[in-house]
Amino acid sequence: MAYQNNSTSLTEILWECLGSADPMLHMLEWLCAQLMEAEVSSQIGAGKHEQQNERKTHRSGYRPRRLDTRMGTIYLLVPKVRNGGYIPFFLTERKRSEAALIQVIQETYVQGVSTRKIEKLAKKLGIENLSRSQVSEMTKGLNEQAEAFRNRSLEGENYPVIWVDALYEKVRYGGHVVNMAILLVCGVRADGHRDVLAIEPMLEESAATYGELFTKLKERGLSGVRLVVSDAHKGLMKAVERAFPGASWQRCKVHFMRNILIHVPKRAKKTFAGLLKLIWQAPTNDVARKQAKELAERYGEMYPKEINVLEEGLEDSLIFFDFPSLDSRKISSNNMIERLNKEIRRRTKVIGIFPNPESYVRLVSIYLMEYAEDWSVSRSTSAKHRLRRFLHSLPSSTEQAVLFPSWASP
Repeated sequence: MAYQNNSTSLTEILWECLGSADPMLHMLEWLCAQLMEAEVSSQIGAGKHEQQNERKTHRSGYRPRRLDTRMGTIYLLVPKVRNGGYIPFFLTERKRSEAALIQVIQETYVQGVSTRKIEKLAKKLGIENLSRSQVSEMTKGLNEQAEAFRNRSLEGENYPVIWVDALYEKVRYGGHVVNMAILLVCGVRADGHRDVLAIEPMLEESAATYGELFTKLKERGLSGVRLVVSDAHKGLMKAVERAFPGASWQRCKVHFMRNILIHVPKRAKKTFAGLLKLIWQAPTNDVARKQAKELAERYGEMYPKEINVLEEGLEDSLIFFDFPSLDSRKISSNNMIERLNKEIRRRTKVIGIFPNPESYVRLVSIYLMEYAEDWSVSRSTSAKHRLRRFLHSLPSSTEQAVLFPSWASP
């Protein structure tokens, strides 16, 4: 049911929505109706039942229109206009990520997955049924958008700090379902805003695959990298050393803590983890080392394996202290990219097994495009004055001018 009475009080509407089977879907239906009425009134030049000499045309009843949303399927009464017609903006400007999800369902069908599974998947997405024409219309140009985003030029921007991580998804490849690694790279620009730099599917994490990833990034124009933040994957460490000579590598403190705590008995994890955190919460490098030394002396005999892991990786996890002008919370861990991974999995878990790598990369790329757009207009992750101080901490003024010309002081 679509509401046409604009004078209905908000309290009455809320009570009616709360009494329905799906309150949020009912509210969305009402909101769409109000948006359509406002848009038609603007197009006509007069409100409903309003007499205006300047009006351009007249209303001509309503037509039913089904709208599939992530919350479910709703049925709207779309106003008809005598001259020029009317199509609601939200029916023509669907979000790209919605179209990507629909295309995954289409490809699942093409790959021979049973109709029952497809219907179950569509139901999880809140969609009653799909037609090939709907899918074709919604996904037109989607591949081109995703590929343009993944291969866009990075020339003209410096990314002094980048974060690298991988997540695994089940993908059908070569006739088998495999756990495919999806490598993600994010960076922070000279203006302090974050950006998604790469989404690459790989069959494994190795020095070769990471090397290929970094080569592609440099070919696209990636430059000015001074710090790489990641976990301690050996292949990744080798690739960083080869691709970015002279850059520092920060071991993600969160991954490092997990590597240590995996050996600690369950009963002692909470206490031990609390003491571990004090190391990276220390105000200076010297205080952090002191905290680590005291922890080693206290638990060296009780947990020798854990203390050994701590001592071996401690230096690499404290590199962020060498960059005091940058926010230590941002550059000491991969938390930023981990949050991206969490959001990606929230959207991909409804698919389960992807029919091919292309469908997965397309979905993730389209989602990250929207995420990157939000980043571009949000508050910067590192204030510009912080980046300027970081610039001045570099050893050579000549090197500063070459690598970071947009940051140099006038």
